[in-house]
Amino acid sequence: MEGVVVSGIQQLGIGVENVAEAWKWYRKHLGMDIKVFDDSATASLMLPYTGGLPRNRHAVLALNMNGGGGFEIWQYTDRIPQPPAFIPALGDLGIFAAKIKTRDAKQTHALFLGDQLTVSNLSMDPDGRKFFFVTDPYGNVFQVIESENWFGNLKGKTGSVYGVVIGVTNIENSLKVYSDILGYDQVVFDQRGIFSDLAHLNGGDALFRRVLLRHSKPRAGAFGRLLGDSEIELVQVEERIPRKIYEDRFWGDLGFIHLCYDINGMEELNAACAKRGFPFTVDSFANHEGNSFDMGEAAGHFSYIEDPDGTLIEFVETHKLPIFKKLGIYLNLRKRNPKKHLPNWVLKSLRLSRVKD
Repeated sequence: MEGVVVSGIQQLGIGVENVAEAWKWYRKHLGMDIKVFDDSATASLMLPYTGGLPRNRHAVLALNMNGGGGFEIWQYTDRIPQPPAFIPALGDLGIFAAKIKTRDAKQTHALFLGDQLTVSNLSMDPDGRKFFFVTDPYGNVFQVIESENWFGNLKGKTGSVYGVVIGVTNIENSLKVYSDILGYDQVVFDQRGIFSDLAHLNGGDALFRRVLLRHSKPRAGAFGRLLGDSEIELVQVEERIPRKIYEDRFWGDLGFIHLCYDINGMEELNAACAKRGFPFTVDSFANHEGNSFDMGEAAGHFSYIEDPDGTLIEFVETHKLPIFKKLGIYLNLRKRNPKKHLPNWVLKSLRLSRVKD
């Protein structure tokens, strides 16, 4: 897509009942201790997904300096966030699990067992990588999988978001978003069967088609180095009719809300998505007449599309980011070459926003 730079997964939205409690757990166990913003405001532009009404919320964007996408930990403050009406099964439509990278799955598995977390046995995926699943106290499933792609070399069990496992009804249709728009052009494996490494998951003993996608070119853009490589695993169940995980619920309710990409070139992206049959369903650029949308300590433009099954994909074009916040120093990204990486020292300055327990 000419004029569009996709820098990687910026964050994964996670709806929770209590931001402070959930973030503390994610800091302790997943190293998500860098605060990019902590903002209470009214979500006034998400009306198609919030029952047609503005909703008050509290959100924290947290990162892990070992690299990967962040968590946008999200809580309604004017309504009780709702869980699914059923226990999601593998292959149900939407984001079923987040992928979190680790250098050594066996070692991290032992550490998590020592912390008395809810973990699966160690397994190996069809690509030959060791992994295991861990479930947080709120029922969210994370696949902790080995990776060689890192930004920092800090002590810690894991990096951050390396991708997601998404349930779809038709993989060929889904590739129109994940390959053609998001740039995952490399098929690592495409297999059909009953998979022993998935069998312990709810619904995981069914017959699936399973496709793992990666991008063949390194991510460009300001945050490309920090966000790093990523992958998408599409799972299509063949023995039952899948249900939509966010069926009859709002954006921001409990669970994995959306997958967000850091991009540059929002206008060009808008045209490209519309041309491919996936128009923006929310567009802060249009609502603010080209002006930045204020996100508390950061600012930019954001938009959403839906994949063919209604899973929400967010795009954020960041314009302002706090670097030395106490000194009032912010990074203006609108004046930079959109394809160029930020210097490592700038990215590493985000460590000054570390939250310590």
